[in-house]
Amino acid sequence: MGISHYLKDIGRGTKGARPLSREHAADLWRQLLDGRVSELEVGAFCVAMRIKGETAEEMAGFLDATEQSLPAWPGGRLPAVILPSYNGARKLPNLTALLAALLARQGLPVLVHGSASEDLRIDTQAIWRELQWPVLTQPGPLVPGQACWIPTQAFAPGLEKLLQVRRQIGLRNPAHSLVKLLDPLAGGQRDTPASLVVSSYTHPEYAQSMAATLALRQSSGLLLRGTEGEAVADLRRQPAMQVWLNGECGFAQESTPSHGQTTPPLPAGLDAASTAEYIQAMLAGRIPVPDSITRQVSFISVLHQAMDQRPAKALQALAQNLLQISMQDLPQNPEKSHV
Repeated sequence: MGISHYLKDIGRGTKGARPLSREHAADLWRQLLDGRVSELEVGAFCVAMRIKGETAEEMAGFLDATEQSLPAWPGGRLPAVILPSYNGARKLPNLTALLAALLARQGLPVLVHGSASEDLRIDTQAIWRELQWPVLTQPGPLVPGQACWIPTQAFAPGLEKLLQVRRQIGLRNPAHSLVKLLDPLAGGQRDTPASLVVSSYTHPEYAQSMAATLALRQSSGLLLRGTEGEAVADLRRQPAMQVWLNGECGFAQESTPSHGQTTPPLPAGLDAASTAEYIQAMLAGRIPVPDSITRQVSFISVLHQAMDQRPAKALQALAQNLLQISMQDLPQNPEKSHV
């Protein structure tokens, strides 16, 4: 059928463009993932959506189509914690791998997925290789207390192709927003609980659209303004964070400065090898873990526990627990991580 009739709706500029329904968005995205459209149509779609912006209904449709295309994963007992990593960092150390290791230390199964679409940033995959931590080349069992990395190409090659369009036209497209809300374990006839996705944004307007998508899809997760778009808290300040349980916002914390918080010295270099050494020093207790990341780990751990409880009671208890965590000083945990 092609997507030209959809392009007529979304390609009329900022004032004339009309949003797609969730069903139509899913149909369009399915054709893009399957490679059933021309490169010209792909480029036109990416530019049109960059100008118009995605609605929550459209993003929900894009996610629906993506999840339907995903392979099945082996089941697990616990909900997995999903850390999307697609931005990398250039001004601060990329500490997504540190967050993954600290969550694994809490006994949680952690999956980090990502792809590099820029060459000027230090991406998580390069750091992961330096650390010599587990890498999946295809969907496989996730073990509680272990963090694994999987490249997007290994579970969603069609999505990876859309991400790489950025290198050709120089603009991000809906795929770059989608991956930050994606649960790679949602494909097939899943027999595991819904995952907990840690989502990040760089610009405040994306916080609103991402929150609306979480509510529409009744998802659970943590939404924050992370480090240069990565899902890990900025080591210099306590970021604004929203906690979502089954589509309802259970707690919101405003951004606060780092006065009185532990802010460790930055590493000598921001390259992958230097960042890996920096992370290893924190995990070994030689350098303190930033308070903002320690608190983020606590938020995620409490939310993960609440996912197994009855929704009505869980939401109330979740808000109380997170309020208490946000107001107290948290001790550092120097134990070794299982990765």
